[in-house]
Amino acid sequence: MKNLVKITAGVLFCTLLLSTGLFSQDEEKEEFKSSVLSVTTVHWNSDKTNGSQEEWDAIEKEYHEKVTMKNELILHANFLTHYFTADNSEAKVITLYASLVDMDKARDRTSELIKEGWPDEDARDAFFKKRNSYYSSMHSDELYNTLPGGVFMEEQPEDPMIYYVRVSHIDFPDDGSNDEIKALNKEFLENVTYKNDYIKGYYPSRHYYGSDSRQMVEVFVVNSLSDIEASFDKNTELINAHWPDEDARKEFFEKYDRYWTGWHGDYVYQNVPGLAK
Repeated sequence: MKNLVKITAGVLFCTLLLSTGLFSQDEEKEEFKSSVLSVTTVHWNSDKTNGSQEEWDAIEKEYHEKVTMKNELILHANFLTHYFTADNSEAKVITLYASLVDMDKARDRTSELIKEGWPDEDARDAFFKKRNSYYSSMHSDELYNTLPGGVFMEEQPEDPMIYYVRVSHIDFPDDGSNDEIKALNKEFLENVTYKNDYIKGYYPSRHYYGSDSRQMVEVFVVNSLSDIEASFDKNTELINAHWPDEDARKEFFEKYDRYWTGWHGDYVYQNVPGLAK
């Protein structure tokens, strides 16, 4: 059933839910202020033959410690690598800022920290030449606004975790309302997503600047690839428990389904624990 298939992978948010960071279910009473999420897709340099995983790790961790961790305008950061996507050369550099103004200021602060971290110009040039050699010249950038309802992991994971990314398309109906979608959203979150123990983190956002204004992006963090499927089964169990009456369940999903085109894409990445903030 289309409605159930769409919902069981995770709850979606409509464009009118966007207001002005992310909050979890324990922070609902706090004022929500949307943050700016920058997603840069980089690609590995397939022609590089003199590198190693160990060297790349050391280079990126040095940059992370000297720049990212010291840049107070970068609220959060993450580095995701291909696991199951259409392009095995891609990696995602994720950076969260409080606002577009802070994103611009962060660039200036990064320049300052780079000079502080590598004060010798020749050494600085050599470091970044080696770092850049691991990537191709191709990259792309997308900006998203964070949305309410996210669930943060309390601590950064020490081991790699699986990041299941679901991209959907918003289709707000002519007779739809912000109150209706917010109520539907809240009911699903509280009775399914927040009760699913397989989901360790949940991060929703929507298009801000990028190639497709319809995009709604949800990121579900789980321990393993098998836990993605297990979370789907758990969602179904929780759905049936909350809506035991089939007619009531059908009515809920029919209302919710009106806000989406029915299309979605699925992507699976793995994080690099030492490059998270």
